Amino acid sequence: MTKPLNRITVLSLAGFLTFTGLMHFVVPGNFDQLVPPWLPGSARFYVLITGLGELLIGLGLFKQSTRHYCAWAAVIIFLVVYPGNIYMAYDWRDREFSQQLIAYLRLPFQIPLILWALNIARKTSRE
Repeated sequence: MTKPLNRITVLSLAGFLTFTGLMHFVVPGNFDQLVPPWLPGSARFYVLITGLGELLIGLGLFKQSTRHYCAWAAVIIFLVVYPGNIYMAYDWRDREFSQQLIAYLRLPFQIPLILWALNIARKTSRE
């Protein structure tokens, strides 16, 4: 038997995604550097699109009727932005050690985020 879903778990992910999505609009320059240059178009386009996605997914997680689908969307967005984290780790390889550490720590941090969203998706009913 699986443990029931903890409300704090859901609200925390919802808050995290909502905050992160908003930050894409407040300080987009911080996110521009994550966008690999081989993607067509401007980095800002991808920053704003992923920010909008994170914002909408985060807000959708707050509502029970959209939570299941938004949790699956969170899994997808965490997977979609992962190449940006890989690119950042590669691109920052010549920076100061403290900055390299930030870039490298982002890589494993994505795994618990994916598992967090996956747990919510699996334990939330489709309404």
